[in-house]
Amino acid sequence: MLERLRSTHGDEAAAAKKACLTALVRRSLRGARAVERLHEALCFLRAYPDDPELLALVTAMLARFERRPDLRRHRRALADTGIAGTAIRFPFFAGTARWLAARWGDRLTVDWKAFANREALERVFPLVSLWAETPGLDELDLGTRGWVKRLKGANETDAAFLVRRLATLGRGAFENEWAYEGLELPLVLAPGSGGPSRTHAAAEISAVSFQTVPLDASRPDVRRTVARPPLRVVTAPPAEGRRLLDLAREAMVMRQRDLDVFQWGDPHDVRLAHFPDGLTFVVIGAVPERRLLLESVYGFLTLKNGVPIGYVLVSALFGSSEIAYNVFETFRGGESGRIYGKVLATTRHLFGSDTFTIFPYQLGGYGNPEALASGAWWFYQKLGFVPRAPRVVALMNEELSRMKARPGYRSSVATLKALASENLYFHLGKERDDALGLLELPNVGLAVTDAVAKRFGSDRERAEAILIVEARGLLGRGSLSSWSSGERLAFRRWAPLVTILPGLERWTAAEKRRLAAVIRAKGGRRESDFVRLFDAHRKLRQALASLAKSAPA
Repeated sequence: MLERLRSTHGDEAAAAKKACLTALVRRSLRGARAVERLHEALCFLRAYPDDPELLALVTAMLARFERRPDLRRHRRALADTGIAGTAIRFPFFAGTARWLAARWGDRLTVDWKAFANREALERVFPLVSLWAETPGLDELDLGTRGWVKRLKGANETDAAFLVRRLATLGRGAFENEWAYEGLELPLVLAPGSGGPSRTHAAAEISAVSFQTVPLDASRPDVRRTVARPPLRVVTAPPAEGRRLLDLAREAMVMRQRDLDVFQWGDPHDVRLAHFPDGLTFVVIGAVPERRLLLESVYGFLTLKNGVPIGYVLVSALFGSSEIAYNVFETFRGGESGRIYGKVLATTRHLFGSDTFTIFPYQLGGYGNPEALASGAWWFYQKLGFVPRAPRVVALMNEELSRMKARPGYRSSVATLKALASENLYFHLGKERDDALGLLELPNVGLAVTDAVAKRFGSDRERAEAILIVEARGLLGRGSLSSWSSGERLAFRRWAPLVTILPGLERWTAAEKRRLAAVIRAKGGRRESDFVRLFDAHRKLRQALASLAKSAPA
């Protein structure tokens, strides 16, 4: 009954929900699935409460949820659900593994039964030990798990030891991650007080927006919705930025996921985009060393009354944005369309995008059966997104004809796979070809590779040193001493590209100064500033588009 009532609203519905909750507080549920269903209903009602009394009841039940006898009885069956009081298993990326070890290292262990790369780990032991330990490591066979037990401290877990020692491998963070993630170390985070869980996940908010009318399940008018920016966009102070970053990371961990931009988020580049009805996007940018060469990538954590209900990944450049939209399973089927419209409005406001791209994985391509089953392709098509590939356009028109002739017709899985094999696009203005998904940006990297290989061969270090000097000369930059470390890193990374930009020698001094400002913004506080400056530089856009459109040798 509670599940049937969760999306209904009004005084009678609220009273019925409270009666259900009052009964379920005392009721011992028989199976793990019933416990999980109750938990999901409570999480939904926390995000969409009818009134203060219902919210107080829901909050109290969630606060005590891990102490429920039925949860404890079914704890093992509920592993990996993210419910408080249950374990989480996943081979997390290196940055997330270190974050977990720093906060809850005493509860982090290795799932040895699931670990398949023991021989590879054994070969690493001498690299993370002292030379004086090598006589034993060379000659004695204690087994992988035995050696970890011998090497670690008495007060640290096997996983905490390995994560911390493996962090010393390589000359830098990227080499370290390559070494760590190649081992695919399966970690287990045991339950305990204060750890990540969906049960307690919520940001502090100043006021609750109560749901007094039915959820808006309609499809938005994209053009009208995009024209309505957030009520306000607020920069989070660094301390609050760190708390929100932790909330975003926890939202991934508790769902056995990992997202680079959350893993390497910058607490100095966190903003809150507020909309009516308690909807907020936590907009998170990456630290300078983790930014891509070209596109700007941001992650949005979607909050409803402070409760994480989904996340978004946005890449922006050339006045366009690629958007990957995710709603957590508990909150699907409600107002997903309305929230998606707000995602587009926020993206437009932050980056000035007038073209939006949906890549195949979001539609069900590249092995995403969940999106196929949900009919994601038609969700976007009905919003106005269209394919550009001729064969997909023809197939779409055939399917639309069948739907018109046979009410109730549904596309087969095979047809959905074929539809989802190419991008979808929405153009606010005139349709154009210089947008993400249409420009072959990998060709830009290939052009750099061809130029560097021709001049320097294997000596990439010499190439970098010389090309930095050449790029500074081309742009008239005598010194970068006034630039921050992130800005200097961006120049070092862009230098090889600067030296091959077509037509650069004919640019005016002002245009070259503006290019230097674009590069500086790539390593500045907000990467979104880079997008705005890049898109405003007509010559730079043309030059990169030319490289992207050129056929690689």
